[in-house]
Amino acid sequence: MSGWLCIAGLGPGADAQITPEVTQALAEATDVLGYIPYVARVAPRSGLTLHPSDNREELERARAALALAAEGGRVVLVSSGDPGVFAMAAAVFEAMEGRPDWQALDVRVLPGITAMLAAAARAGAPLGHDFCALNLSDNLKPWSLIEQRLRAVVGADMAVAFYNPRSANRPHTFEQVLQVLRETCAPDRLLLFARAVSTPQERLLWVPLGAAQADMADMRTVVIVGSSTTRRVGRFVYTPRSARAA
Repeated sequence: MSGWLCIAGLGPGADAQITPEVTQALAEATDVLGYIPYVARVAPRSGLTLHPSDNREELERARAALALAAEGGRVVLVSSGDPGVFAMAAAVFEAMEGRPDWQALDVRVLPGITAMLAAAARAGAPLGHDFCALNLSDNLKPWSLIEQRLRAVVGADMAVAFYNPRSANRPHTFEQVLQVLRETCAPDRLLLFARAVSTPQERLLWVPLGAAQADMADMRTVVIVGSSTTRRVGRFVYTPRSARAA
């Protein structure tokens, strides 16, 4: 089989933050698949077919990409950020289950700069010690599981990055998250609202938990909550690398 599939991360938004490896794969591709706004970031050219699709069609999109590669296509399946972080890489491997023919394909995952890491770099080093990431969307998991994991993270006193904090379809979810934080953290706990990092619409806002409001976030926002040791130094915020047992 001469076809291949690259699952590629386009980074947080700026072309300068797309890796050379991804740029080369796109230059060689015959087909690019992905969520509509991500495919729109790929310049059309002769010999390249673009296949944009809706955001909730992950498995269908993964199967379509694998089928094109099996037919000999040079296929790039794009995600924003990194394809392995709440994105398309997992969907592709799920689609490959039970399909030995697809498992034999040349499939590569090409990493990208995540929104979480881009936001942290802009702010300083809020993820300088242990941290985790939580996807607040309840499309694929119930709120009860989100709350369980949130309370575990807060109880462990780690910094945490929230993806997909608030959408038009679920404006209440992030307010519930803030309520959990208010119950368990001091009101001076630092929160970063980082919207559209690396694009002309970029906006970074640090606020203490006591001043945080749900409408400060939307689907283009990554929210980073510091640990109890996260602090300011000049115009930067960082979490020290040393820690003591409670």
